[in-house]
Amino acid sequence: MSMNKMETKSAFVAIVGRPNVGKSSLLNALIGEKVAAVSAKPQTTRTRIIGILTKDPTQFVFIDTPGLHKPRTKLADFMVKQVGDSVADVDIAVLVTEPKGEIAPAERELMERFKALRLPAILCINKIDTLEHKEEMLEKIAAFAAEHEFEQVVPISALKRDGIDILTDVLDGYAKPGPHYFADDSLTDQPERAIVAELIRERMLVDLENEVPHGVAVSIESMKERKGKDMMDIEAVIYCERDSHKGIIIGKKGAMLKKIGTEARTSIERFLGCQVNLQCWVKVKEDWRNREGLLRNFGFKDE
Repeated sequence: MSMNKMETKSAFVAIVGRPNVGKSSLLNALIGEKVAAVSAKPQTTRTRIIGILTKDPTQFVFIDTPGLHKPRTKLADFMVKQVGDSVADVDIAVLVTEPKGEIAPAERELMERFKALRLPAILCINKIDTLEHKEEMLEKIAAFAAEHEFEQVVPISALKRDGIDILTDVLDGYAKPGPHYFADDSLTDQPERAIVAELIRERMLVDLENEVPHGVAVSIESMKERKGKDMMDIEAVIYCERDSHKGIIIGKKGAMLKKIGTEARTSIERFLGCQVNLQCWVKVKEDWRNREGLLRNFGFKDE
């Protein structure tokens, strides 16, 4: 083994916290690419998306977990199980919270899990750009410190990339000597199709606002490179639970579906680094969130 191989190290980091505190935004800020769906709605992260950042000699493997919430459907059960699994086998956890407000029951539950697993954790206060006075978050920090002994407290703004380098430096202290488990230029271990589906779903969450609930899934039916051209043809099917939802997604004279497709295509082109021809269809699959076979089809596998 060469000296270079011996010097490498890796850190497996779980990003945890209740819904809508900015976990996906943090992951994207850390690795500089959009790999997790980001919207103002909670519970947008469904699969355990892993972001990979290699800063010689350390490779950081970030696990972005779904927000903790009460399981109401098979899909929600799956998401909550993913939170537990991802916390169980990492080197350090980052508990993301907001700078104001009370400690939530879900946050207390996570701190209990840290104690039970003897897992070191960093308290990451996100959205500090929303504070008029930074002193406002001291109360929140004191409340957390009274309940759990965190390794460090790192205030950040994922949106403005403020404090991201400090967080990376802190996490580097928990890396363990060993090989890099992914190629150094990897961004994620998710197949490209999963990320393309996430980017389409993100646009829907933003464009549809409150009109369609989370009863939508995106299946990428095909991704083919055009011979001799720097272009990818992508066919996607958007599944929803009701005919009324289908009408909202398509919109008047197809305007909404066209808007979603155009905006998603821009993000996909940036991610894939080539031109994209994106075709989207909308189909109804009633109650897909409670049907295990369909969940597996959509890539929500419980491995």
